[in-house]
Amino acid sequence: MSTQGQLPLDGMPRRLYSCTPSRLNTWLDCRRRYRFTYLDRPQPSKGPAWAHNSVGASVHNALAGWWREPYERRTPLTAAILVTNGWITEGFRDAEQSGRWLARARDLVSGYVATLDPSDDPVGVERTVATRTKVIAVSGRIDRLDRRGDELVVVDYKTGRRPLTQDDARSSLALAVYAVAAATMMRTPCRTVELHHLPTGEIVEWRHTPESLGRHLSRAEEMAVEASEADDRYRAAVAERPGPRRASGDRQSVGPAAVPAEIDELFAPSPGPICSWCDFRRHCLEGQAAGPDRQPWDALAE
Repeated sequence: MSTQGQLPLDGMPRRLYSCTPSRLNTWLDCRRRYRFTYLDRPQPSKGPAWAHNSVGASVHNALAGWWREPYERRTPLTAAILVTNGWITEGFRDAEQSGRWLARARDLVSGYVATLDPSDDPVGVERTVATRTKVIAVSGRIDRLDRRGDELVVVDYKTGRRPLTQDDARSSLALAVYAVAAATMMRTPCRTVELHHLPTGEIVEWRHTPESLGRHLSRAEEMAVEASEADDRYRAAVAERPGPRRASGDRQSVGPAAVPAEIDELFAPSPGPICSWCDFRRHCLEGQAAGPDRQPWDALAE
């Protein structure tokens, strides 16, 4: 894959668009949330922390820590202790609910590591990988990178209550990018991606072809070109705006004139059920109308 060259635009070379899969997916999901997340400074205030994110982060941190332990300490008991010591309490209704979910998380993690070979060290844990094309410089962090024979395998942990399908692994832009980046950095084939669903113990696998990986990268480049052009228009509009910078888009504290109409239109929202879970819901009237308010613990499977 070429590491040189830049996308020509109006006869001028263009810098590579630096991004993560998360940034690209945010652009695809909702352009207003993209602006709030990556462009507006100061960033509009977020809502309260989500309890399901606290569970997910606690589990991921414990699994990463487990592999960093000496071999003789890689036991289910150690995994449970790591969950307890690193438990994140934000977003829960009360201490009783947090305690119940701590117990569940301990069982999830200790049960999962009991299925692993503690002597089979991964190539990487929480490993940052990166690659570039003529359009993008993309990077991201892999939960776990395994070596299976002569190939690498991308492993992604999942803690949500929704059962996973093979299509989740096949269609994931992030997993495809991680596979390409890992293969590029380590000069080792990497085509298989896996989702490890801890609540069910299920492993969902997809084996990419060079063509399917290429399609994912092409899709990433298309999104990057759109987002990069929008970023430039945003910055130009902000530079031309007189007066002190304020949190554009904050409709509770900033008047409608704070955001030029063309920018508000360029970063239009994509209202839908997911708006109930958006961190920036309080700043988006369309999002508030698209779905009901949610309590921070509502995504937990009680």
